[in-house]
Amino acid sequence: MKIATFNVNGVNGRLPVLLKWLALAEPDVVVLQELKAPQEAFPRAAIEKAGYQAIWHGQSRWNGIALLSRIGEIQETRRGLPGDPEDRQSRYIEAAVGGILIAGLYLPNGNPMPGPKFDYKLAWMARLAAHLKTLIDLKAPVVVAGDFNVIPTERDVYKPERWKDDALFSPEARAAFESLLAQGWTDAIRHLHPDEPIYTYWDYWRNAFARNAGIRIDHLLLNPPAKKLLQTAEVDTRPRGWEKSSDHTPVCIELKGPPVRKNKKPPDKNSHAAGGQH
Repeated sequence: MKIATFNVNGVNGRLPVLLKWLALAEPDVVVLQELKAPQEAFPRAAIEKAGYQAIWHGQSRWNGIALLSRIGEIQETRRGLPGDPEDRQSRYIEAAVGGILIAGLYLPNGNPMPGPKFDYKLAWMARLAAHLKTLIDLKAPVVVAGDFNVIPTERDVYKPERWKDDALFSPEARAAFESLLAQGWTDAIRHLHPDEPIYTYWDYWRNAFARNAGIRIDHLLLNPPAKKLLQTAEVDTRPRGWEKSSDHTPVCIELKGPPVRKNKKPPDKNSHAAGGQH
């Protein structure tokens, strides 16, 4: 099973990029972040035409997260991170797909720091740690995938000194991420590529992608049963070079297991125009 995470930076504005990548990479399950679309504006018809079922948690203009599957039913188990009933931001969704529990997240950026946004980031990470602690020992494979907005180590940033005052590279955020790993979660990319400079995000300015001046903030964490199934973990840099693409690029893992049934694409005569139902 091929599982991916992709911050699309606007699902409708970058829908052609997303559909092109889905056709090219053929992931089985995808977690999308930063939809920047209210619930009713998610492009469901276009996603279904591409062969994927979808669940999503939208939010007008900001945030938003979705889970796509081409291997059968998505059984949603949670929408929203527990621990703060007043939190209305669309940043977490969780579902069982093909015998694997997928937790999809879009962690707060936290800038500027110090300040309320940074406080919210750290509080959100504390809530995440509390919830993931309930999932780590499940006998089923669990994959936590998303844009964590955390640069874990100096290996994960092109120029560490330029990020020392940024919430993504703050000692507090890095320590909170390390505490997740201490629960027993495995960083899939670093497990298979322990020493390589690997990035998942490049600014649009100063020709950052061409210079490979990036950071690694999109991660997939695995509980022990999922770790045992891990075969590959790679960053797919191709979409970042396409026109009008996101400043993030997909990160993909492959887990071994029996062949999975793919969804059938609907016939063209029953399909809707790209852009979906609103």
